[in-house]
Amino acid sequence: MFKNFLKKRNNDINFNNFKEEILVASLLIHAAKMDQNYSIDEKNIINKALMELFATIKKDQIEKIMLLAEKKEKESNQIIEYTKELKKYKVDFRLKIIEVLWKIIFSDKKADMYESNLMRRLTGLLYLSDKEVGEIKKKNFN
Repeated sequence: MFKNFLKKRNNDINFNNFKEEILVASLLIHAAKMDQNYSIDEKNIINKALMELFATIKKDQIEKIMLLAEKKEKESNQIIEYTKELKKYKVDFRLKIIEVLWKIIFSDKKADMYESNLMRRLTGLLYLSDKEVGEIKKKNFN
């Protein structure tokens, strides 16, 4: 009986159990929607990134996390909600998020002015330098 309780608890996906994962996914989804084209390629990039960023996530949990993140992103009206918690994490983690954001933005081979503006805003909100973010962009996408 106790085993079944733990098993059920571990499969219960809600905001409180996966707050960090949902916030990161919401931010990535927000970036993917900036150009009004939320593609399957972008979803795949986000899924892969979540698996890499959060080693404890199981494949069967990703879909549920993505559904909650899409709902959260749809209901949210500002990126500060995502970055408020994420800026508390180590610089390396925040830089990995930036790298994924660039992958999403360049998944269609171009960055429009709205996507570029988003990256400038996120650089400041995540307490990263323009130089760090620019180096990631240059290293991976030039």
